[in-house]
Amino acid sequence: MQNYFYSLADFIHSQTRAQETTLAYLSAEESNFVRFNKNAVRQAGSVKQLMLTVSLIAKQRRAESRISLSGERENDEALVKSIIDTLRRDLGDLPEDPYLLFNQSPQSSEHIGQSHLPTDAEMLDQVMSQGTGKDLVGLFASGTIYKGFANSLGQRNWHCVDNFNFEWCLYHAADKAVKNGYAGTHWNATEFEQKMATSNTQLEILKRPAKALQPGQYRAYLAPAAVNEIIELLSWGSFGVKSQRNKQSPLMRLEDGSMALHSAVSLKENSHDGVAPGFQADGFLKAPEVPLIAAGRQAGALISPRSAREFNIENNGANASEAPEALDMAAGTMQRESILKTLDTGLLIGNLHYLNYSDRMACRMTGMTRFATFWVENGEIQAPLNVMRFDDSAYRLLGDNLLGLTQDRDLILDSASYGERSTGSARVPGALVKDFALTL
Repeated sequence: MQNYFYSLADFIHSQTRAQETTLAYLSAEESNFVRFNKNAVRQAGSVKQLMLTVSLIAKQRRAESRISLSGERENDEALVKSIIDTLRRDLGDLPEDPYLLFNQSPQSSEHIGQSHLPTDAEMLDQVMSQGTGKDLVGLFASGTIYKGFANSLGQRNWHCVDNFNFEWCLYHAADKAVKNGYAGTHWNATEFEQKMATSNTQLEILKRPAKALQPGQYRAYLAPAAVNEIIELLSWGSFGVKSQRNKQSPLMRLEDGSMALHSAVSLKENSHDGVAPGFQADGFLKAPEVPLIAAGRQAGALISPRSAREFNIENNGANASEAPEALDMAAGTMQRESILKTLDTGLLIGNLHYLNYSDRMACRMTGMTRFATFWVENGEIQAPLNVMRFDDSAYRLLGDNLLGLTQDRDLILDSASYGERSTGSARVPGALVKDFALTL
């Protein structure tokens, strides 16, 4: 794949005229997908796709097109030549772009991710063995993801990673199910069995009569998956310099210093340890780390090339949307093994769902508890809870009400596959909060 892309990049270079610059960005994958229901394979399929974005730049103007390649050299070169001819005709009709910025100092790189994965058949056999006698519902995805960048200035960047992502539920009845996930570049059978054992234990508790709670504020432990939902919502516009400078960030009060989060909260974009490529579509290399929040205070921002040009600052290789792709939340000091004793009495929340802002400028969010939420008394799980809605502010949840974070963190890979498998990831701990506001 790498040789094919570089060969195609050389052809694109040959089609570039004087005073023109061409950029090429490849997003490709060879993926397998398996859908489970009642612990049986209901759908299985494979996807091999090569998507290429070609940009033609001249005189502060840029035209681009995204095309699907066949992998056949002669056909793809003919298609690319036709696209470049079309872009060249369109370029003259476009206005100058005052914020156009692309890398003109070639910086080549190569990353071939190290992985240790059994065959898909071996992993799926373990899944079905662990799900014996259960109504296991889930989606398993695995395979190789490729990203590549090349320009007519001689820059070449390559990124290749093998990984898997399995999200599943053990279904009981009605709206009662336990959700869990396992993802990464190294499959560990023991670790997977431990996760499945946790799901089985919680499934048995789901069979007990559900406890109904009145709206109010409750002490709660949010598992890493639930914390990730909160952090993921914050990623919608909180960490990009454009939203911050335009006063549209949900964390605007953090940025102006009028509010702060708990001193245990530190967030950074950690491209060095993520699964996303270390370069972006304009050819800039990403900074290995970008501090976003340090000890509860704003520490920085993701800066795309366009924002860098607009605000006359240095970019740090952020993508066009200035959204995190490898978010890293610092660990705390609490032991996850003793978290129920530390919680004592309150809510054990495994997942949160359907989050959105109820007051964006106050960073207030709402959502549902849904899967695997339990009532705990004296450090012991007593009963499942019915689905409830929460409405709370990040300044409370991750501020004054935060009692601590766990030492252990989970690596959560983005399971999105709309158009292509995502390379987004997050590394997050669990969180104990003093008051979690349930509204109905």
